Amino acid sequence: MKNIFYPFILASAVFALSACTDEEVETLNVETDAKYVGTAQGNFTAEEWYPGGTLGTTDNVYAGCYEDETPATDAQGLMDAFNEGEQIFERSVTISTPPFKGLGPASTRRSCLDCHPSYGHGKRFDTYTTAYGNGNGYLLVIYHPDSPGSNDGPYISEVTAMPQTQATSPFLPPIDESQIQMSWNKVTAMESGLPLQFPDGEKYELIYPELSIPQSAFNTNPKPEDIEIRLESTIGIIGTGLLDAIEEDDIRQQYASTAEYYREQGLDVSEYVNPNFWDAAANDFASGAWYTTFGSAGQLADGSAAPSRMVKRFTYALTRATLQDGPGANAVWNITNVSRPDRPKLYTTDAWAKAMSENSDVISAIKADPTSPYYADGTDAGIAEAVLNLLSPNTNQFDNQWYNFEPDMTTDQFYALMVWHRGLSIPRARNLNDPDVQRGKELFMEMGCASCHRPSWKTGDDNYWTPECIADKPLPRYQNQTIWPYSDMMQHKLYMKNDIHGSWCRTTPLWGRGLSRVNTGAEDRLHDCRARNEVEAIMWHAYSKKSHAYSSAEKFYNLSKADRDAVVKFLQSI
Repeated sequence: MKNIFYPFILASAVFALSACTDEEVETLNVETDAKYVGTAQGNFTAEEWYPGGTLGTTDNVYAGCYEDETPATDAQGLMDAFNEGEQIFERSVTISTPPFKGLGPASTRRSCLDCHPSYGHGKRFDTYTTAYGNGNGYLLVIYHPDSPGSNDGPYISEVTAMPQTQATSPFLPPIDESQIQMSWNKVTAMESGLPLQFPDGEKYELIYPELSIPQSAFNTNPKPEDIEIRLESTIGIIGTGLLDAIEEDDIRQQYASTAEYYREQGLDVSEYVNPNFWDAAANDFASGAWYTTFGSAGQLADGSAAPSRMVKRFTYALTRATLQDGPGANAVWNITNVSRPDRPKLYTTDAWAKAMSENSDVISAIKADPTSPYYADGTDAGIAEAVLNLLSPNTNQFDNQWYNFEPDMTTDQFYALMVWHRGLSIPRARNLNDPDVQRGKELFMEMGCASCHRPSWKTGDDNYWTPECIADKPLPRYQNQTIWPYSDMMQHKLYMKNDIHGSWCRTTPLWGRGLSRVNTGAEDRLHDCRARNEVEAIMWHAYSKKSHAYSSAEKFYNLSKADRDAVVKFLQSI
């Protein structure tokens, strides 16, 4: 059992406030607040020490705390499955070693941990590389822009939606990542007109990434044309089971109250509440808010009919509605390309399959290896046909005349992964007894930050949905818990330079992020890690006056140095 308290003497030294200079470094004293934990302090209630409620919070606030199971997972007798699921998450996938078998043979990463360093948010990197174990959680977003330089437009079809830059021999990766050009540029002037220094003279710096990929990097037929690229980093996965337990009607009420606020202000609701998710005229969810399909209408990922529609609540773009058919369940399939009984096909594209079937080096290598599943009858034509049929997502890969694939992951292993994913805790809050932290919370509320970063939610009965393949197996459950994720579970637009694809981005939960540095070695924030600390993240909210959060960020800009530091200290404490 890992859900314990580790009183390491050196741990408090890592909580340096990023808003301070090296000479002014302050530390958050997590050692001395033990006697206050669980009691009301200033403007914090007793409950706020436990962001995940009593069922979802770990007391561990030191290195490794992101890996802890929730008390509910242990109490419900699910630790064996949790530990097995953790191994599946952490271990590198190979092409032949069960239960860590997959890579399909193209992949985005070799393990889940590659993208989620120490279970946290991905780190910022200067180059695009998927080298093993480096913590680079970047995913490429490649699309056809609606207009030159636009953030919006459909994904290209030549590579998978989560583009792959790795492949097993003898195949070539769909994208040769050595040809990906990535640069970080400094903002020289804020579109909003705010100076790049605060009124008291302290300067801040904002940077953003730009990428380009030449056609020669694509090992596909055809090769894509007219593309734009954006970066997205992996999100932190701690506490996500608790978000899964929020009642759908409560999310509906959040949308309704947000829409009503902007309506009362005489503003265009569709500019501030994504019309794909909310029908302002009907005052209810729009069709785009419902998750019901995977591959064909009315079906979920396992091919079964959806028992009911589910409201999307996960990923930056709000593409998934539940963990059991969502981020982790999806990612283990399409990132490491691990097939399983409910997702039996490889995650590939026809354009890549066609290019590999036409590549003479690929054919020759397979021809020299009669044990290859692509060997077929050993002729060039037979091998090419087998490669095309076995790699293409639009053929029956698991019932082919030459070779019968078996899924890489068993149903029991998938179940263990879901127990682990839904069983990850959130660390308890720190330093709520500190007057500076209490001042930071006061300012956070006064500036209006809580309008989007809604502090608390109440879970309901948590009658979670599961795929048919694991329908008879229990998962960690979080009934009637007050939780403090600091997210409204909706999307907003910040109008940043080289903004996120689609422009709309889910409000990232803030809970536990103050422990990022001690767990991952970095505290990078925002969807592409462009913000290297909390101050930069806040000021990106003020880059444009069109930003939905401009007013709040402008108020932060005008705070005194002491008050800015108090806000940062609050963010690092929750």
